[in-house]
This record gives sequence, C-alpha cells and structure tokens, in this order.
Amino acid sequence: MPTPSSFKGGLTKFEYETSETTAHGNAIPSRSTKRTRTTVTTSKEKATSSTRATKRRKPSKYADPSKYAHLSPLTDILEPNLICVFVGTNPGVQTATAGHAYAHPSNHFWKLLHASGLTDRRLKPEEDRSLPALYCMGNTNIVDRPSKDAAELSKEETSAGTANLDAKFLKYKPEAVCIVGKGIWEAIWRYKYGKNLKAVDFKYGWQDEEHNMGMSDGKEEAMDDSGNVWNGTRVFVTTSTSGLAASLKPAEKEAIWRPFGEWVQKRREEREFVPRAFEAGDE
Repeated sequence: MPTPSSFKGGLTKFEYETSETTAHGNAIPSRSTKRTRTTVTTSKEKATSSTRATKRRKPSKYADPSKYAHLSPLTDILEPNLICVFVGTNPGVQTATAGHAYAHPSNHFWKLLHASGLTDRRLKPEEDRSLPALYCMGNTNIVDRPSKDAAELSKEETSAGTANLDAKFLKYKPEAVCIVGKGIWEAIWRYKYGKNLKAVDFKYGWQDEEHNMGMSDGKEEAMDDSGNVWNGTRVFVTTSTSGLAASLKPAEKEAIWRPFGEWVQKRREEREFVPRAFEAGDE
C-alpha cells in the first residue's frame, strides 16, 4: 500500500501572503513662553463632544430576530470524524451578508489560525468551506441567527444553542471543539450547570474531561467510528477573535491559541491526514 503524502506536502500548491505596514509620526517639542495661552471651548463644541461620547458608550440590547430576518444564517461546516470544530457566538451582520465565517475585516480569526499553526497560510473568509478537506477542521456557532453583536441575543437562545451543539457533536463526533471566546463558554456553563461560571473556575486551554461536549443522554452508550465507547468531545477554550475584544494583547492571544494549533498539527500527523481536492463552491 503506498505511503500517503504528508499533510504539508499536500498543501504546497496553496500560497497566500500578507504584509503589514506601520506609520510613524515625529513629536514636535513644545517651547515654553512667558504668556500662557488659554483654550476656550464653545458650548457647541462641548455639546458635539458629549454627543460623540454618548454614542460610543451606548451598549447594545436584545434585538428581536425580525430585525435581521433579511439575513441568512451561515451553513455549518461539519462532517464526521473531524479533528476539531470551532464554535463562534453567531454570525455578525457583515459575516451574514458575505455568507462566510468571520468575514469582518477587523476579526482576527483567520490570522490567529495561521499564527497558531492551525493552517499553513492565512485563509480568506470565502475559503471557509475548505476547512474539512484541507485541514480536517470545521466550524459552527452557538446561535444560528445573525445580529450586530452578542448583546442582541437572549440567554434562552444561547441555552437552546448549547443543546444543539451537544446534538451536533454527538452526531459528527469531532475529537475536540475550540470555543472561540470566554463568553461562549460562560453561556455553555450556565446551561449545563444552572449557574454562572466563577472566575476561580475559569481557565483558557483544555477543560477537564467532565466538561466534554456531545455526550449521550446515558440511556444508551454511543460508539465512535472505531467501535469504542464515545466519551464526548474534548473542549479547548480560547480567546475571542473580535477586533472589539481588546482586553488581551495580540501576543497574549497568540500564546493562548498556539497550544491548540500544536495539538491539531500533531493529530494530523498521527492520522497521516492528507488534504483532499477542494473546489470553490463545494458544499
């Protein structure tokens, strides 16, 4: 039987490069003068400044699904026996409009996949459906319907979404799920345990086996493709990739993502995974 080509060898025909530039400004030293100038701010300028500040601080609140009924949910990128599946919150407006995962320019999902070694190059959002064929990975969301942000969703929706996730993972049986954001894991925790996740109980990275997802209901043991008892999908919690999530620096996010990337690379090698042909438009 011929030896399968390597994972890296199967991807050499794909290349995608990016470049980044930074702008630098020169500070002009101030000169002391005998006379101090006083800047007078008019009432009109104050009002304009106050209005802008108010707009920036205005938080989102629950939005009825009818508000975004003109947008279509994303198609799940799932198939049996994947190495991992990423779990996002729900499609944003621009992502739903584009019809591809993490399509907003400020979202760092595709950048972090590349930086952590999950992909050998930085994919474009419109290449999202190639994940199973090229990398043995998939993607889904805890809530299907689009919205501007997570604040426009209800707790009831995320609870129902958690039950749906468990059903999907029991059906497709991926080795691991990567929860893309602390808030998603908090919502899953509330549903599973009926209480809020305490700070002392939270950690990024691999979660304890007792928190596996996709478990059977206990009435009948589920089996995996190898005929072994199915003990659920392992959970890895990582950072949000939204450009609005600025509590961690880019280097800190990459450090949290990297162990998962290394694990997925190792599993692809152990499986002797070889990328298969994928044509744009494949479902």
